[in-house]
Amino acid sequence: MCNNECDASTPELAHPPELMFDFEGRHPSTFWQSATWKEYPKPLQVNITLSWSKTIELTDNIVITFESGRPDQMILEKSLDYGRTWQPYQYYATDCLDAFHMDPKSVKDLSQHTVLEIICTEEYSTGYTTNSKIIHFEIKDRFAFFAGPRLRNMASLYGQLDTTKKLRDFFTVTDLRIRLLRPAVGEIFVDELHLARYFYAISDIKVRGRCKCNLHATVCVYDNSKLTCECEHNTTGPDCGKCKKNYQGRPWSPGSYLPIPKGTANTCIPSISSIGNPPKFNRIWPNISSLEVSNPKQECYCNPLGSIHDRCNGSGFCECKTGTTGPKCDECLPGNSWHYGCQPNVCDNELLHCQNGGTCHNNVRCLCPAAYTGILCEKLRCEEAGSCGPGSGQGAPPGGCPALLLLPLLPALLGTAGAPGL
Repeated sequence: MCNNECDASTPELAHPPELMFDFEGRHPSTFWQSATWKEYPKPLQVNITLSWSKTIELTDNIVITFESGRPDQMILEKSLDYGRTWQPYQYYATDCLDAFHMDPKSVKDLSQHTVLEIICTEEYSTGYTTNSKIIHFEIKDRFAFFAGPRLRNMASLYGQLDTTKKLRDFFTVTDLRIRLLRPAVGEIFVDELHLARYFYAISDIKVRGRCKCNLHATVCVYDNSKLTCECEHNTTGPDCGKCKKNYQGRPWSPGSYLPIPKGTANTCIPSISSIGNPPKFNRIWPNISSLEVSNPKQECYCNPLGSIHDRCNGSGFCECKTGTTGPKCDECLPGNSWHYGCQPNVCDNELLHCQNGGTCHNNVRCLCPAAYTGILCEKLRCEEAGSCGPGSGQGAPPGGCPALLLLPLLPALLGTAGAPGL
């Protein structure tokens, strides 16, 4: 694509990586280009690493635009520990089985239960054909499994991200790495007489995301050339991942999208040793105008259904029942739902699904069809009565009860956006 040999030491002939990140619409357009495949059959392999020195939550598709043909083989990798370890995000190949010993798939083949599966796709690895410049890593298509095809039900997505850590981590990175393993050949055999035609060239990489601040910040700024969260809620750290000194009255917790739609800030509260400072405490709990430290009869307006006592304990806080949280014990921890207090979920849309046509009622019980019983409607009623058989009329095969298929549990999968409770 150049009239002369590319030479990184000569500005006019160099194609440095920063040419992948200049302004769109620039004329003439610029691109980075690798060396050519002159050492064939030695593999032409190039790594491009993107580092932010900050935890980032992806919010849109990753889009890579090639000025050469899209590579025959490529791996997109991610790191969650600033490049110390790497794991694959997605494989790309013209022949997934031959290149990576994987059956080809697309994101459309996935579901809520398999959204974390690492796939190999053949959709983007054609040679020099129409629209052959773009490679995607589909973030929005994965969001759609929870928020609907047009992402209209974002509350459902936020709820899943809030309660399922592995899903949250899936969309979170500190670094990305593009491993280019084999350039676009366009035919079965490599033309060894014209090896200069084989190379990689990238004109644009789009990575859209936001700083991970654990829902304790609404702004992320550059500080000494590094992205830093402007932490709120008495939190501190690069990701607002801990409580400030003297604000460790309860364990740190990330902000929560739940209860939807307002969310819960989970503000860090003063340590017991600093409660005697009325101005600071009153700024956090303005409805408590006079606090007497270590008075067990202090009125804290604890929720009578969620707290062990209706008054503060000796440290000035409500003591919450199992599964309950919040300053007044009126919120439920993940895996619990409010039903005259917080009760463990017997069934829900995340982990435990009612089986055999049963429906989940208030997350506390399955309403089963007449022929089934059990906590998750997993048993035939005729089984308990010992009457399963050809004449039972309940779908049993000859010779006894049918084998029941237990649905696989969605793995404990879950990043964050904005700051709730503000």
